[in-house]
Order: sequence, then C-alpha cells, then structure tokens
Amino acid sequence: MVTVTVSPKYQVVIPKEIRKEMELKPGQKLQIFHDEERIIFIPVRNIRDLRGFVKGINTSVKREKDRI
Repeated sequence: MVTVTVSPKYQVVIPKEIRKEMELKPGQKLQIFHDEERIIFIPVRNIRDLRGFVKGINTSVKREKDRI
C-alpha cells in the first residue's frame, strides 16, 4: 500500500508505479466516487479503447429450461 499526502490545494500525486500499471496519461480524466471511508478513482476510457476487451469470453451460461 502506498501513502500519499493531500497538498494545501487539496491535490494528490498518483505514485509512478500506479500510473504505469494503470497506463494513466497526463490530462486523462478520472471519475471519482466516495464510499463511506474510501475515495475511488476510475479512469475514463475512450469507447474505442474498449473495443475487443471481452474477446474470448465464455458466453455459455447454464440456463433454466423455461429461459431458452
């Protein structure tokens, strides 16, 4: 776990190893949520970047007989 400090302007720096792992770029948008005691940052991805991200997913699902 990495600890960061909130600046007097309420800014935080995302550590380099996390930026690399998440492939974050300068100017990239992040959605931010809070959940009780946590702050969650989610990168906003371009819809074109998501193309094919579920390629090869297993779509065979065991279905109930009345749902076929």
